[in-house]
Amino acid sequence: MAIGPVEYLIIGFPGNKFTGRIAPALADLVDRGLVNVIDLTFIGKADDGTIVTFEFDALEELAEFAGIDGEIGGLINDDDIAYAAEALAPGSSAAILVWENAWATTFAEAVRDADGAVLEGGRIPHDLIEAALAELSAAI
Repeated sequence: MAIGPVEYLIIGFPGNKFTGRIAPALADLVDRGLVNVIDLTFIGKADDGTIVTFEFDALEELAEFAGIDGEIGGLINDDDIAYAAEALAPGSSAAILVWENAWATTFAEAVRDADGAVLEGGRIPHDLIEAALAELSAAI
């Protein structure tokens, strides 16, 4: 089975200010065939430090995620949840998202077929790239 690069994000919501605006944007990426959602878990840390997990139908704010097409579930485990929860302040929540970059599947297959190996990769934070591009633009 051909698969593109797989990534994950832990998205924090301080003070549980989760609005659900992410679901339509994620659904759009899935509908356009750019990503495939592999797993998605919601966690929260109560004021007393207790960690809880949420399903799509547990909170009204998460209901829109139920309509996203994909084979969701089973990859994120208790260790992943504990790791993500360490960074959460009491009274906050997070989403752990694992997805395949479907748009890169053909390129990933070509790299593998050429006996290539990714030696390093990373994600440049938005604020750093934005500042670097602004500096570059000002220098031109």
